[in-house]
Amino acid sequence: MLKSGLKWMFLIIGTIIGAGYASGRELWQFFGQDSSLAILLFALMFTSCCYTIMSISYKKQSGHYLPVLRAIVGKHLTGIYDWMIIIYLFTTTVVMLAGSGATWQAFHFSYRFGVLVIAIPLILLFIWDVKGIVIVNSFVLPLLITGLLFVLILFISDQDLSLFGHVMETSNWLSAFPFTALNILPLVAVLGAIGNQMKHKGEVWIASIGSGLLIGAISYLYNNSLIQISEEIILYEIPLFAILKHYPYEMMLFMSAMLWIAIFTTAASGTLGLVTRFREYVRQPLWILSMGMIAIMLPFTSFGFSTLIQYLYPLYGLLNLYVLVALLVHPLISRFKIR
Repeated sequence: MLKSGLKWMFLIIGTIIGAGYASGRELWQFFGQDSSLAILLFALMFTSCCYTIMSISYKKQSGHYLPVLRAIVGKHLTGIYDWMIIIYLFTTTVVMLAGSGATWQAFHFSYRFGVLVIAIPLILLFIWDVKGIVIVNSFVLPLLITGLLFVLILFISDQDLSLFGHVMETSNWLSAFPFTALNILPLVAVLGAIGNQMKHKGEVWIASIGSGLLIGAISYLYNNSLIQISEEIILYEIPLFAILKHYPYEMMLFMSAMLWIAIFTTAASGTLGLVTRFREYVRQPLWILSMGMIAIMLPFTSFGFSTLIQYLYPLYGLLNLYVLVALLVHPLISRFKIR
Protein backbone atom coordinates (compact mmCIF):
# COMPACT_ATOMS: atom_id res chain seq x y z
CA MET A 1 0.00 0.00 0.00
CA LEU A 2 2.81 2.42 0.92
CA LYS A 3 4.71 1.64 -2.27
CA SER A 4 1.61 2.17 -4.41
CA GLY A 5 0.72 5.37 -2.55
CA LEU A 6 4.19 6.79 -3.19
CA LYS A 7 3.92 5.72 -6.82
CA TRP A 8 0.73 7.77 -7.26
CA MET A 9 2.27 10.64 -5.27
CA PHE A 10 5.10 10.86 -7.80
CA LEU A 11 2.58 10.70 -10.64
CA ILE A 12 0.76 13.71 -9.11
CA ILE A 13 3.97 15.68 -8.61
CA GLY A 14 5.18 14.75 -12.10
CA THR A 15 1.95 16.18 -13.49
CA ILE A 16 2.35 19.46 -11.58
CA ILE A 17 6.10 20.12 -11.74
CA GLY A 18 6.41 20.79 -15.43
CA ALA A 19 8.08 23.42 -17.56
CA GLY A 20 6.14 26.30 -16.03
CA TYR A 21 6.58 25.25 -12.41
CA ALA A 22 10.15 23.92 -12.38
CA SER A 23 11.43 26.93 -14.33
CA GLY A 24 9.88 29.31 -11.77
CA ARG A 25 7.85 31.12 -14.46
CA GLU A 26 4.49 29.75 -13.31
CA LEU A 27 5.13 30.48 -9.62
CA TRP A 28 6.23 34.03 -10.34
CA GLN A 29 3.21 34.57 -12.60
CA PHE A 30 0.78 33.84 -9.74
CA PHE A 31 2.68 34.42 -6.49
CA GLY A 32 5.78 36.57 -5.94
CA GLN A 33 5.60 39.22 -3.22
CA ASP A 34 3.11 38.93 -0.31
CA SER A 35 2.17 35.30 -1.06
CA SER A 36 2.96 33.26 2.07
CA LEU A 37 -0.72 32.75 2.94
CA ALA A 38 -1.52 32.07 -0.72
CA ILE A 39 0.98 29.19 -0.81
CA LEU A 40 -0.40 27.72 2.43
CA LEU A 41 -3.96 27.89 1.08
CA PHE A 42 -2.79 26.33 -2.18
CA ALA A 43 -1.17 23.39 -0.34
CA LEU A 44 -4.32 22.75 1.72
CA MET A 45 -6.71 22.99 -1.24
CA PHE A 46 -4.39 20.90 -3.41
CA THR A 47 -4.34 18.11 -0.81
CA SER A 48 -8.12 18.18 -0.47
CA CYS A 49 -8.69 18.13 -4.24
CA CYS A 50 -6.23 15.28 -4.81
CA TYR A 51 -7.99 13.24 -2.15
CA THR A 52 -11.42 13.86 -3.69
CA ILE A 53 -10.32 13.08 -7.26
CA MET A 54 -8.52 9.89 -6.22
CA SER A 55 -11.42 8.77 -4.02
CA ILE A 56 -13.87 9.10 -6.90
CA SER A 57 -11.45 7.42 -9.30
CA TYR A 58 -10.87 4.54 -6.85
CA LYS A 59 -14.59 4.11 -6.19
CA LYS A 60 -15.47 4.03 -9.89
CA GLN A 61 -12.34 2.03 -10.87
CA SER A 62 -12.08 4.29 -13.90
CA GLY A 63 -9.74 3.86 -16.87
CA HIS A 64 -10.12 7.43 -18.14
CA TYR A 65 -11.24 10.75 -16.67
CA LEU A 66 -14.84 11.05 -17.99
CA PRO A 67 -16.60 9.15 -15.13
CA VAL A 68 -14.63 11.17 -12.57
CA LEU A 69 -15.39 14.46 -14.31
CA ARG A 70 -19.10 13.59 -14.41
CA ALA A 71 -19.11 12.95 -10.66
CA ILE A 72 -17.43 16.32 -10.01
CA VAL A 73 -19.29 18.78 -12.29
CA GLY A 74 -22.53 16.87 -12.99
CA LYS A 75 -23.81 15.39 -16.25
CA HIS A 76 -25.01 18.73 -17.67
CA LEU A 77 -21.57 20.37 -17.55
CA THR A 78 -19.55 17.25 -18.34
CA GLY A 79 -19.59 17.87 -22.09
CA ILE A 80 -18.31 21.44 -21.70
CA TYR A 81 -15.53 20.51 -19.29
CA ASP A 82 -14.64 17.42 -21.30
CA TRP A 83 -13.76 19.64 -24.26
CA MET A 84 -12.06 22.08 -21.91
CA ILE A 85 -9.85 19.31 -20.54
CA ILE A 86 -9.01 18.12 -24.06
CA ILE A 87 -8.02 21.65 -25.13
CA TYR A 88 -6.21 22.22 -21.82
CA LEU A 89 -4.16 19.02 -22.06
CA PHE A 90 -3.38 19.72 -25.69
CA THR A 91 -2.20 23.30 -25.13
CA THR A 92 -0.27 22.62 -21.93
CA THR A 93 1.52 19.70 -23.57
CA VAL A 94 2.44 22.15 -26.34
CA VAL A 95 3.85 24.37 -23.55
CA MET A 96 5.98 21.43 -22.37
CA LEU A 97 7.30 20.81 -25.87
CA ALA A 98 8.08 24.53 -26.21
CA GLY A 99 9.77 24.42 -22.78
CA SER A 100 12.10 21.68 -24.01
CA GLY A 101 12.94 23.86 -27.00
CA ALA A 102 13.72 26.82 -24.70
CA THR A 103 15.90 24.65 -22.42
CA TRP A 104 18.06 23.33 -25.28
CA GLN A 105 18.16 26.80 -26.82
CA ALA A 106 19.87 28.06 -23.64
CA PHE A 107 22.79 25.76 -24.54
CA HIS A 108 22.97 27.06 -28.12
CA PHE A 109 21.08 24.22 -29.77
CA SER A 110 18.26 25.03 -32.15
CA TYR A 111 14.75 25.46 -30.74
CA ARG A 112 13.35 22.81 -33.11
CA PHE A 113 16.00 20.31 -32.06
CA GLY A 114 14.95 20.82 -28.42
CA VAL A 115 11.33 20.11 -29.32
CA LEU A 116 12.17 16.92 -31.23
CA VAL A 117 14.41 15.67 -28.39
CA ILE A 118 11.34 15.42 -26.16
CA ALA A 119 8.80 14.39 -28.82
CA ILE A 120 10.54 11.16 -29.86
CA PRO A 121 11.05 9.58 -26.38
CA LEU A 122 7.53 10.73 -25.45
CA ILE A 123 6.13 8.54 -28.20
CA LEU A 124 8.41 5.61 -27.31
CA LEU A 125 7.34 5.80 -23.64
CA PHE A 126 3.79 4.73 -24.53
CA ILE A 127 4.97 1.43 -25.95
CA TRP A 128 4.66 0.25 -22.32
CA ASP A 129 1.16 1.77 -21.96
CA VAL A 130 0.31 3.48 -18.62
CA LYS A 131 2.93 1.43 -16.76
CA GLY A 132 5.70 3.16 -18.68
CA ILE A 133 4.79 6.58 -17.24
CA VAL A 134 4.36 5.27 -13.69
CA ILE A 135 7.76 3.54 -13.76
CA VAL A 136 9.54 6.59 -15.23
CA ASN A 137 7.97 8.90 -12.62
CA SER A 138 9.00 6.57 -9.78
CA PHE A 139 12.63 6.74 -10.88
CA VAL A 140 13.14 10.33 -12.03
CA LEU A 141 10.87 12.34 -9.71
CA PRO A 142 12.89 11.67 -6.51
CA LEU A 143 16.00 12.83 -8.40
CA LEU A 144 14.21 15.94 -9.67
CA ILE A 145 12.78 16.91 -6.26
CA THR A 146 16.12 16.33 -4.53
CA GLY A 147 17.96 18.42 -7.13
CA LEU A 148 15.48 21.31 -6.98
CA LEU A 149 15.42 21.36 -3.17
CA PHE A 150 19.22 21.20 -3.05
CA VAL A 151 19.60 24.26 -5.32
CA LEU A 152 16.95 26.27 -3.47
CA ILE A 153 18.34 25.50 0.01
CA LEU A 154 21.90 26.17 -1.21
CA PHE A 155 20.83 29.53 -2.68
CA ILE A 156 18.97 30.54 0.50
CA SER A 157 22.02 29.55 2.58
CA ASP A 158 24.64 31.22 0.33
CA GLN A 159 22.68 34.46 0.05
CA ASP A 160 21.98 34.38 3.82
CA LEU A 161 18.24 34.74 3.18
CA SER A 162 15.70 34.54 5.96
CA LEU A 163 13.53 31.46 5.50
CA PHE A 164 10.56 33.14 7.15
CA GLY A 165 11.40 36.77 6.34
CA HIS A 166 8.30 37.18 4.15
CA VAL A 167 5.94 34.92 6.10
CA MET A 168 3.79 37.81 7.36
CA GLU A 169 3.31 39.27 3.86
CA THR A 170 -0.11 37.86 2.95
CA SER A 171 -1.99 40.42 0.82
CA ASN A 172 -1.77 38.28 -2.34
CA TRP A 173 -3.76 35.40 -0.78
CA LEU A 174 -6.46 35.37 -3.48
CA SER A 175 -3.93 34.13 -6.05
CA ALA A 176 -4.11 30.73 -4.33
CA PHE A 177 -7.46 30.05 -5.98
CA PRO A 178 -6.61 30.49 -9.70
CA PHE A 179 -3.22 28.78 -9.12
CA THR A 180 -4.85 25.74 -7.51
CA ALA A 181 -7.57 25.70 -10.17
CA LEU A 182 -4.93 25.79 -12.91
CA ASN A 183 -3.24 22.68 -11.52
CA ILE A 184 -6.40 20.71 -10.76
CA LEU A 185 -7.72 20.02 -14.26
CA PRO A 186 -4.73 17.94 -15.44
CA LEU A 187 -4.99 15.92 -12.21
CA VAL A 188 -8.61 15.06 -13.03
CA ALA A 189 -7.42 13.77 -16.41
CA VAL A 190 -4.42 11.82 -15.10
CA LEU A 191 -5.82 10.42 -11.83
CA GLY A 192 -9.05 9.50 -13.59
CA ALA A 193 -7.01 7.13 -15.78
CA ILE A 194 -5.57 5.07 -12.88
CA GLY A 195 -8.65 4.27 -10.77
CA ASN A 196 -8.69 0.67 -12.01
CA GLN A 197 -5.09 0.26 -10.83
CA MET A 198 -5.62 1.34 -7.20
CA LYS A 199 -6.14 -1.54 -4.77
CA HIS A 200 -6.50 0.11 -1.34
CA LYS A 201 -8.09 3.33 -0.05
CA GLY A 202 -4.90 3.95 1.95
CA GLU A 203 -3.10 4.70 -1.33
CA VAL A 204 -5.37 7.74 -1.70
CA TRP A 205 -4.36 9.14 1.72
CA ILE A 206 -0.63 8.60 1.18
CA ALA A 207 -0.61 10.13 -2.30
CA SER A 208 -2.80 13.17 -1.54
CA ILE A 209 -1.22 14.18 1.79
CA GLY A 210 2.34 13.43 0.63
CA SER A 211 2.02 15.40 -2.60
CA GLY A 212 0.33 18.35 -0.84
CA LEU A 213 3.07 18.64 1.78
CA LEU A 214 5.87 18.28 -0.76
CA ILE A 215 4.52 20.67 -3.38
CA GLY A 216 3.66 23.23 -0.68
CA ALA A 217 7.19 23.16 0.79
CA ILE A 218 8.88 23.42 -2.62
CA SER A 219 6.57 26.28 -3.65
CA TYR A 220 7.38 28.25 -0.51
CA LEU A 221 11.15 27.81 -0.84
CA TYR A 222 11.11 28.55 -4.56
CA ASN A 223 8.95 31.67 -4.24
CA ASN A 224 11.08 32.92 -1.33
CA SER A 225 14.18 32.62 -3.53
CA LEU A 226 12.58 34.32 -6.53
CA ILE A 227 11.58 37.33 -4.42
CA GLN A 228 15.27 38.02 -3.79
CA ILE A 229 16.06 38.25 -7.51
CA SER A 230 12.81 39.92 -8.64
CA GLU A 231 14.65 42.67 -10.55
CA GLU A 232 16.61 40.12 -12.59
CA ILE A 233 13.73 37.79 -13.52
CA ILE A 234 12.56 40.04 -16.34
CA LEU A 235 15.85 39.34 -18.13
CA TYR A 236 15.33 35.55 -18.13
CA GLU A 237 12.79 33.43 -19.98
CA ILE A 238 13.47 30.76 -17.34
CA PRO A 239 13.75 32.38 -13.84
CA LEU A 240 15.59 29.33 -12.47
CA PHE A 241 18.61 30.37 -14.56
CA ALA A 242 18.71 33.70 -12.67
CA ILE A 243 19.36 31.65 -9.50
CA LEU A 244 21.83 29.31 -11.19
CA LYS A 245 24.01 32.15 -12.53
CA HIS A 246 25.53 32.37 -9.03
CA TYR A 247 26.94 28.84 -9.38
CA PRO A 248 29.40 26.94 -11.62
CA TYR A 249 28.40 25.95 -15.13
CA GLU A 250 28.14 22.29 -14.06
CA MET A 251 25.32 23.19 -11.66
CA MET A 252 23.41 24.91 -14.45
CA LEU A 253 23.95 21.88 -16.66
CA PHE A 254 22.65 19.52 -13.96
CA MET A 255 19.56 21.62 -13.20
CA SER A 256 18.83 22.06 -16.89
CA ALA A 257 18.71 18.27 -17.11
CA MET A 258 16.34 18.25 -14.11
CA LEU A 259 14.21 20.93 -15.75
CA TRP A 260 14.00 18.86 -18.90
CA ILE A 261 12.93 15.83 -16.84
CA ALA A 262 10.16 17.94 -15.26
CA ILE A 263 9.04 19.03 -18.71
CA PHE A 264 9.08 15.43 -19.95
CA THR A 265 7.04 13.98 -17.07
CA THR A 266 4.34 16.64 -17.40
CA ALA A 267 4.21 16.24 -21.17
CA ALA A 268 3.83 12.50 -20.59
CA SER A 269 0.98 13.07 -18.11
CA GLY A 270 -0.82 15.42 -20.49
CA THR A 271 -0.46 12.98 -23.36
CA LEU A 272 -1.66 10.16 -21.08
CA GLY A 273 -4.86 12.07 -20.31
CA LEU A 274 -5.50 12.62 -24.01
CA VAL A 275 -4.72 9.16 -25.36
CA THR A 276 -6.67 7.30 -22.63
CA ARG A 277 -9.65 9.57 -23.36
CA PHE A 278 -9.68 8.66 -27.07
CA ARG A 279 -8.53 5.04 -26.81
CA GLU A 280 -12.07 3.66 -26.82
CA TYR A 281 -12.85 5.52 -30.07
CA VAL A 282 -9.57 4.85 -31.88
CA ARG A 283 -8.61 1.30 -31.00
CA GLN A 284 -4.89 1.58 -31.51
CA PRO A 285 -1.88 1.13 -29.19
CA LEU A 286 -1.19 4.18 -27.03
CA TRP A 287 2.12 4.90 -28.77
CA ILE A 288 0.31 5.22 -32.13
CA LEU A 289 -2.22 7.61 -30.57
CA SER A 290 0.54 9.64 -28.89
CA MET A 291 2.45 9.90 -32.17
CA GLY A 292 -0.63 11.32 -33.87
CA MET A 293 -1.28 13.80 -31.03
CA ILE A 294 2.30 15.05 -30.94
CA ALA A 295 2.40 15.45 -34.72
CA ILE A 296 -0.60 17.81 -34.46
CA MET A 297 1.03 19.71 -31.56
CA LEU A 298 4.39 20.42 -33.19
CA PRO A 299 3.36 23.44 -35.31
CA PHE A 300 1.96 25.21 -32.22
CA THR A 301 5.31 25.18 -30.39
CA SER A 302 6.50 28.11 -32.53
CA PHE A 303 4.63 30.57 -30.26
CA GLY A 304 7.38 30.32 -27.61
CA PHE A 305 7.51 29.14 -24.02
CA SER A 306 7.02 32.27 -21.90
CA THR A 307 4.35 33.68 -24.25
CA LEU A 308 2.25 30.53 -23.92
CA ILE A 309 2.51 30.57 -20.11
CA GLN A 310 1.81 34.31 -19.85
CA TYR A 311 -1.54 34.11 -21.65
CA LEU A 312 -2.78 30.52 -21.29
CA TYR A 313 -2.12 29.78 -17.61
CA PRO A 314 -4.01 32.72 -16.05
CA LEU A 315 -6.91 32.09 -18.45
CA TYR A 316 -7.18 28.42 -17.49
CA GLY A 317 -6.77 29.29 -13.83
CA LEU A 318 -9.92 31.43 -14.00
CA LEU A 319 -11.94 28.99 -16.14
CA ASN A 320 -11.20 26.11 -13.77
CA LEU A 321 -12.41 27.88 -10.62
CA TYR A 322 -15.77 26.11 -10.88
CA VAL A 323 -14.04 22.71 -10.88
CA LEU A 324 -12.03 23.77 -7.83
CA VAL A 325 -15.17 24.82 -5.93
CA ALA A 326 -16.95 21.62 -6.97
CA LEU A 327 -14.05 19.52 -5.66
CA LEU A 328 -13.85 21.39 -2.36
CA VAL A 329 -17.58 20.99 -1.62
CA HIS A 330 -17.89 17.46 -3.03
CA PRO A 331 -17.12 15.68 0.29
CA LEU A 332 -19.84 17.73 2.04
CA ILE A 333 -22.41 17.06 -0.68
CA SER A 334 -21.58 13.33 -0.65
CA ARG A 335 -22.03 13.20 3.13
CA PHE A 336 -25.46 14.82 2.93
CA LYS A 337 -26.49 12.40 0.16
CA ILE A 338 -25.48 9.43 2.32
CA ARG A 339 -27.58 10.74 5.21
